[in-house]
Amino acid sequence: MIKIVKTLARSIREYKKASILTPTYVTLEVILECIIPLVIAELINNMTGDSMEPIIKYGLILFVMAMASLFCGIMSARKAATASAGFAKNLRQDVFYKIQDFSFADVDKFSTSSLVTRLTTDITNVQNAYQMIIRVAVRTPLMFIFSVAMSFSINVKMALIFVCIVPFLAIVLFGIFFKVHPIFKRIFKKYDALNNSVQENVSAIRVVKSFVREDYETKKFFKASGDVKNDFTHAEKILALNTPTMMLSMFTSILLVCFIGAQIIVNSGATSLTTGELSSLLTYGVQILTSLMMLSFVFVMVSMAAESADRIVEVLETESDLKSPVNGKTEIRDGAIDFDDVSFKYKKTSENYALTNINLHIKTGQTVGIIGGTGDSKTSLIQLIPRLYDTTKGMVRVGGTDVRDYDLVALRDAVSVVLQKNVLFSGTIKDNLRWGNKEATDEQIEEACRLACADEFIQGFPDKYDTYIEQGGSNVSGGQKQRLCIARALLKNPKVLIMDDSTSAVDTKTDALIRSALAKYLPETTKIIIAQRVSSVQDADLILVLDQGKIVEKGTHDELVALGGIYNEVFESQTKSKEE
Repeated sequence: MIKIVKTLARSIREYKKASILTPTYVTLEVILECIIPLVIAELINNMTGDSMEPIIKYGLILFVMAMASLFCGIMSARKAATASAGFAKNLRQDVFYKIQDFSFADVDKFSTSSLVTRLTTDITNVQNAYQMIIRVAVRTPLMFIFSVAMSFSINVKMALIFVCIVPFLAIVLFGIFFKVHPIFKRIFKKYDALNNSVQENVSAIRVVKSFVREDYETKKFFKASGDVKNDFTHAEKILALNTPTMMLSMFTSILLVCFIGAQIIVNSGATSLTTGELSSLLTYGVQILTSLMMLSFVFVMVSMAAESADRIVEVLETESDLKSPVNGKTEIRDGAIDFDDVSFKYKKTSENYALTNINLHIKTGQTVGIIGGTGDSKTSLIQLIPRLYDTTKGMVRVGGTDVRDYDLVALRDAVSVVLQKNVLFSGTIKDNLRWGNKEATDEQIEEACRLACADEFIQGFPDKYDTYIEQGGSNVSGGQKQRLCIARALLKNPKVLIMDDSTSAVDTKTDALIRSALAKYLPETTKIIIAQRVSSVQDADLILVLDQGKIVEKGTHDELVALGGIYNEVFESQTKSKEE
């Protein structure tokens, strides 16, 4: 727990001042509240005859103290809100920045929905708990200590009544805490499942509607939501024991104070206990028990936040396997690529390798085509080049240097990847294209779009390059999205250009035009094309055929056709289908 607190405390930063001022104001507020009952007791004891002097004198004192206490309360609330909201902002940024450094394997480990839950629900829980800790958790023990001290100064016997209640309450509170903590641990895992259900449904809403599966998705969501509800209900039923336990303790102690106090006053007279002192004892009793009740609320909040804090720290302390080496190389000589006896699996614990014994040597400027069936690890192969994953065995070299020796930013700037899943972000077409080069001029953008055969349809939009792209590129077609992503990759002016089935949604004529433009205008760039259509790779300098993570055939189009293997079968089947 100490380690978790230390890790989270690093996110307080510029809000340390507000975090310190909050308990300072709370302390002053508590001191004033604990002195007020003594002044009231003096007022009651000095009210004799028809004189208004005691009322005016003590009334003014009480008014000034009440105003001062109110001021301290307001300031503590303002500072607590500033500190907690600022802390949550920094913590959210720290987690988000950490995620940006994650490798694909790290993201897979947590899952996208779980990371979203940690950035939202978990951090909100920690924020609320932090506000309670710097304000209520400071006020509660101070109020308890001062009120008990004041009670003992008035009458030891009466003060012992309140002290005897404390062990009973402590046992109940700690029992509740340890009972609900495991439940909240389960709840947050089910929150992940709930968010995952929402994420899948929203991102694939067109598929859901096209297959008329709304009822199925609704039932799946209801189940995930119901699981969260059931666990929360269970936890809340246990936590509901807080209030009746506190109220029972409070009223029992007040009744005992009234009963015993009245007996003392009647039997011993005012010399042992005055009416004002009895009134003060009742007030202190309420303060003592109220502080314990507030402590129970702190326990509830902390018990919820404890698991959230653990989940947040788990992200913050995750060290990505993919790190830039100290003084990593920033100059990439050329686009030559070498795979030296490379094997790869996604998890160290996995038994099977996704890629096995890959030996491959590509000269700079060459065009390489890769074909293979679904699940044959074509994408896994190319993801090792920009070091989106690290090899399990062997070495991948770009420009003659092991990719692990490069600065990651420099390497990925030199290797441009058009991934299988094309993603556009909300913003104009220009905004999206400048992801490839934020300094790109309008002329450079238009040139890249002409190479990617995207300029023609962009010019057809009313706002042309200032056309707004909706989130995920939902207002452009699949083929348009692919061409925009290719243009974006070209703006990086890369040493290596990888196209992972990125022309599957365009017609064969456009596909051919794009490949011809790339060969003409990027002669020095190494081009790797993954495709399902043989026509997309048949002009390549080298064609690889992958089968179950192994290179089973390698050569030019004519060489592979003559070989009569897998490539020839695919070529003949596609040619025959085209003729038919």
